[in-house]
Amino acid sequence: MSTLMTDLATGLLEGMVKVVDLTQTLGPNTPIIHLPEEIAVNSPPFSMKEISKYDDNGPAWYWNVITLGEHTGTHFDAPIHWVSGMDYADGGTDTLPVQKLVGPACVIDCSTEVAADNDFVLTADHVKAWEKQHGDIAKGSWVLMRSDWLKLKGCENFLNADDTGPHSPGPTACCIAYLIEKDVLGWGVETVGTDAGQAAMFEVPFPAHSMMHGANKYGLASLTNLDQLPPTGSIVIAAPLKIENGSGSPLRVLALKTD
Repeated sequence: MSTLMTDLATGLLEGMVKVVDLTQTLGPNTPIIHLPEEIAVNSPPFSMKEISKYDDNGPAWYWNVITLGEHTGTHFDAPIHWVSGMDYADGGTDTLPVQKLVGPACVIDCSTEVAADNDFVLTADHVKAWEKQHGDIAKGSWVLMRSDWLKLKGCENFLNADDTGPHSPGPTACCIAYLIEKDVLGWGVETVGTDAGQAAMFEVPFPAHSMMHGANKYGLASLTNLDQLPPTGSIVIAAPLKIENGSGSPLRVLALKTD
């Protein structure tokens, strides 16, 4: 075993490397995106039906059948999720290069701005200001937008929608274009989807979806606990289920960090 792997194993065993869970609990109350009926059929809510639980149906085992959409709870958006990424041969959850499912994280703290404005949008200038303080975003990084959204809104108001639509933070098209220029691995958020709630009305609609996936890059949505990560220096492990031709999947996102 190489020294690098030995050091990591020792760090994990002795607690010098901490594992942070960035995943929301998946259950019947997990918020999901609701699309207008005239646009599409909506994803069903998460449900779970017991098969057996140490009973006549299975005396020594407990298991369930679960029903949910691919983009439910903390989930991975693969390139083929969006029409702009539909032609990538490696754009489904079963064909993604596994080397890209682990990468360094850059965490941009927008929690103060989001607390003051639910519709806050992150621009390229915001990202450049962050880089002046924390260093350039490296190629192959996950860029994660910390908003503390779950703590701010709770599950009961996670979608934060009114008669004008959902109101939640996200990136502008110029922000996403800049991150694509930096050749990042992908973009992640603590809100229900990778775009702002009002992104349908942006000059480039849904830029985190249309532009990121169009560049064969990934998305992570409904993350949590980003306040536990440093701006730089952590590693994110985000491996979706290997669904044949899958557009995404729920997943357990973990981060490794040192104190």
